[in-house]
Amino acid sequence: MTCAFAVFSVLAVAAAPAFAQTKGKKPATAAKKPETTSTVSSKPDAKKQATKAGTKPGTKAAAGAAAGAAAAGTAAAARPGKPALVASFGDWGAYTAVTGKSKTCYALAEPKERLPASLKRDKAYIFVSTRPAEGVKNEVSIIMGFDVKADSSPRSEVGTTGFDMIAQKDKLWVRNAAEEGHLLDAMRKGQRLVVKAASGRGNATTDSYLLSGLAQALDRVHKECL
Repeated sequence: MTCAFAVFSVLAVAAAPAFAQTKGKKPATAAKKPETTSTVSSKPDAKKQATKAGTKPGTKAAAGAAAGAAAAGTAAAARPGKPALVASFGDWGAYTAVTGKSKTCYALAEPKERLPASLKRDKAYIFVSTRPAEGVKNEVSIIMGFDVKADSSPRSEVGTTGFDMIAQKDKLWVRNAAEEGHLLDAMRKGQRLVVKAASGRGNATTDSYLLSGLAQALDRVHKECL
């Protein structure tokens, strides 16, 4: 599958998730860098890893743009290829973007709490994206706002249920594609998603996302991208 890339800006910070994946191999080790920047990266090769993901690890082209729109509070009709916020539900926004004949829809949120609070880093986001033209539905991806330590074991937790994640620089995806649906079910029913990861400098971090509004945002996403 062809990878799609998008670069979006959040205030003065530029983040560029690469979205499109062929899953399989573990991502190549990322070079250490300050937790204050994020980088453009392409997804790990995924033919060998059973993760379903149209552009996995990642959210795709417009996903990055959606993050910028969310941070900037953009909610108007967008130009072709630009995201438009169609509805908000609690901490979650439902976005759409059209590029050519392809339409992409996303549910997006920022963490409610980031620990340690004293650690400087870029903005973080979680995406649940659907790309009908690629046969991708409910792909979960997370932008951490810093490069994740190579060969570490990032993890997402909803209550007592945990899910192993795979990292590519500053981005995370569910390591086992077969568990992605279980993670989403847990998120629909849960109250808080906790994402734990070590930075390239070895700092242990914890981001917490409130899940109230996610179910409604996903329903709207599905309505927009039938």
